[in-house]
Amino acid sequence: MKTVCLLFEIHQPFRLKKYRFYDIGADHYYYDDYANEEILKRLAYQSYIPAAKMLLEMIESSEKKFKVALSISGVAMEQFEMYCPEFLDCVRELVATGCCELCCETYSHSLSSLVDPEDFKYQVELQKKIINDTFQYDSKTFVNTGFIYNDEIGAEIAAMGFKGVVTEGTRHVLGWKSPNYVYSTAAKQDVGLMFRNTKLSEDICLNFQYGLDAGQYMGWIADSPAEEKVYLIAMNFDVIGGMNPESSGIFNFFKALPYFAEQKDIRFATPAECWENIPPIAVANVGHPISWDGYDKDVSAWMGNDLQNEAIRAIYSISERLHMSNNEILRQDFAYLLSADHFKFMSTKMGAYVPFSPYDSSFDAFTNYMNIVSDMEIRLKQEFPEEVENEELNPLLKQINEQGKVIEKLQAQLEKAEKKLDEKKAAAKKPAAKKPAAKKPAAKKEEK
Repeated sequence: MKTVCLLFEIHQPFRLKKYRFYDIGADHYYYDDYANEEILKRLAYQSYIPAAKMLLEMIESSEKKFKVALSISGVAMEQFEMYCPEFLDCVRELVATGCCELCCETYSHSLSSLVDPEDFKYQVELQKKIINDTFQYDSKTFVNTGFIYNDEIGAEIAAMGFKGVVTEGTRHVLGWKSPNYVYSTAAKQDVGLMFRNTKLSEDICLNFQYGLDAGQYMGWIADSPAEEKVYLIAMNFDVIGGMNPESSGIFNFFKALPYFAEQKDIRFATPAECWENIPPIAVANVGHPISWDGYDKDVSAWMGNDLQNEAIRAIYSISERLHMSNNEILRQDFAYLLSADHFKFMSTKMGAYVPFSPYDSSFDAFTNYMNIVSDMEIRLKQEFPEEVENEELNPLLKQINEQGKVIEKLQAQLEKAEKKLDEKKAAAKKPAAKKPAAKKPAAKKEEK
C-alpha cells in the first residue's frame, strides 16, 4: 500500500521597523508591531484557522484515517500567543485526535545549522521546550529551516535523539534514485531520512491556479511504480487560503483527497509512523547543503551575496556572549534577529524583487539590519566589558553563578534558622499553663 505523508510548515518572523543610524544607542526596540499583528491576523483568519478546522473535519470524517504533520516555529508561536491564541487552540484539537504530528525545528527559524552548531543545538532544545509547554507533545521528527540539510546537519540531528528528518528531493543529490522511499542518514542508520516529492508538492503550492483535480492527483500516486512506498508532500500552510484563496477551490481539493485515496488504496501517515513502520531502503549521502527554495534548491537565497554573508557574520559574532548573558530581553532580541527571513530580504537572486520583503531594496534591508546589530553590540558591551575575552569571561561568569547558588543556599539556611529561633522565642514568652488543682477525695458517709 502506498503512503502519503502530508506536512505543513508555519512560520512568521518578527518584522523589523525602520531603524535609522541615529537610533543606534538611543532606541532599543526594533519591531514593527503594526505589521506583525496585521499580517499574522490576516493570515490566521484567511488561512491558518480555516485550514486547521478543515484538517480536523477531514480527520473526523475519515474516521481518523487521514493524518497530517505540522511544523510551527517558536517565533510564530509567540506571535500567535500575542495576537491570535485561537489558532493554537485549533492545533491543540488536532493534536488531541492522535492524527497530527508536531515536528520540531529551530526556535527562530534560523540558519544556525549552517553557521553555529552550539546555537543550533540551543535553539532546537528551546523549540522542544516550547512545543512541550504549549501542546504537551514530544517531537520525533526534525524539519530544518527551508528543509536545509546535509550529512553534517544530519549527524547533529541524530545526536539530539530525533527518529528522522525531512529534506528536499533534489535531482542533483538523488540522481536516478526516487524520493519516494524512506532512507537512512549517513551518520546513523537507525535515523530515517525522507525526501520531499518536489513535483507533487509544487503542483499544489505553485501551480494550483492552473487547475488541479484531487482524483487526478491521487491517480498520479497510484499509477507510479509499485515499489515506491512513501510520498512526502510538504509546503507552507498559507498555501491553503493565503496564496490560493478559498475561491480557487483549494479547500475543496484537500477535502476530497481522503476519498480518492481510499478509492485508490492509498493511506495517509505521519512522519513518525513512517520511521516506525517503513524500513529504510538505503543510506542517503548529502555532501553539500540543499533546501526546498527556488530552482537551484540550495542555500543561496539566504547566503548568496556579500550583504547576506556580512550580516550573518555580524549577528553570529556576538552569539557566544549572548548565550552567557542573563538579560532575557537581550537574548530574546537576538533570537528574533536570527530568523532566516531577514537575510532573504537581502537577496539579489531575483534582481530588485524579493518576495514579501517590506524593504525597497536588498541594500535597504541590509542597512536596517546592520543598524540594529550595531545597537545590540552596544547593549552587550554595557553588560560585558569589551576588553575581557570570551575565554576569560566564561569562567568568571561560571564562578559568579556558582557563588550565587552558594549565597542562595546559605540564605535559605539562614531563613530556616531565623524561623526556628522566632518559634523558640515565641514559645519562651508564652505563659506556662497552670496545672489543674487535685480533687479532694469524697467524704465517706457515716454508717448508721
